Amino acid sequence: MAVDVSPTARALLALEAIQNRPGITAQGLGDRLGVTERAARRYVAILREADLPIESVSGPHGGYRVGRGLRLPPLMFTAAEAMGLVMAVLEGHRNAADPADLVGAALAKIVRVLPERVAGPARAFREASASPLADAAPASPELTTTDRACGAGRRLRLDYRLSRGRDTVMEVDPWAVVLRHSRWYLLAWSHSRQAQRVLRVDRIVRAEARPGTFTPPADLDALRILEEHFSQGWDYPVDVVVDATPEQTARWIPRSLARLEPAEEGGTRLRATTSEPDWYARQLAAIPAPLHVLGSPEIRRAVADLGQRLARAAAGEPGSGG
Repeated sequence: MAVDVSPTARALLALEAIQNRPGITAQGLGDRLGVTERAARRYVAILREADLPIESVSGPHGGYRVGRGLRLPPLMFTAAEAMGLVMAVLEGHRNAADPADLVGAALAKIVRVLPERVAGPARAFREASASPLADAAPASPELTTTDRACGAGRRLRLDYRLSRGRDTVMEVDPWAVVLRHSRWYLLAWSHSRQAQRVLRVDRIVRAEARPGTFTPPADLDALRILEEHFSQGWDYPVDVVVDATPEQTARWIPRSLARLEPAEEGGTRLRATTSEPDWYARQLAAIPAPLHVLGSPEIRRAVADLGQRLARAAAGEPGSGG
């Protein structure tokens, strides 16, 4: 539990814990809230003073539970839960980014009442959301654990399965859980590697909360980092200078295709990798501005081949397709 949670917020979290785990003891409630047993009892007293029917059940299986008569409890989300909900709706409903749509209107209401630190990334994700794909991967115990750790700012120990079937162990600060292209990803700082990592949640074999808390970067843009990650790690480097500002270039090149940065000589430096140079050459050809291909040789060759085919097509020569 983060150390800066207010007493009111902890009382509401106590209500949520009692609702989720009827029969929870004062000690269990204190562990859940990160406070002493005495403090947990005090939060229960605050709820009762607010006329919420919190009952105490005696006996070996006793504890706290919500009694009859509670009308509509507050609806509470952690930051990670709220972001996950927004992302899941956008991935799963075709018009969820449209406020005129029924689901889109409901989503807009949720985003409006979120805290700014959650609403900002949620709005950015909604604006950048493309057409939804297949159903998202179902929730797993590992996803639930990482989601809660993100919201509470708790370090995790992960058993992670690498692409070749080997397992590795790492300790991470889980910054954010992101749903993209129907797959869940964990953006984290790896203490084992001393580097930022993007991990697939479906490859987390086991996740265990560790002592200690952390604070994620204040300017964290999880969606931007994830999409830029998609453009790296392939076979052939891409290095291009576009004669346009980064703001203009960003309108033509999605973040999942390249990382953009100001070029020293002016314009925009486009850096990426690809396993399909011919396909990437066609994406570059769609940029409505002059560009200079600096590398790699495979990309320069693919761009030159595409240019020759287009020149032959413009001249009406046969066999210029492809």
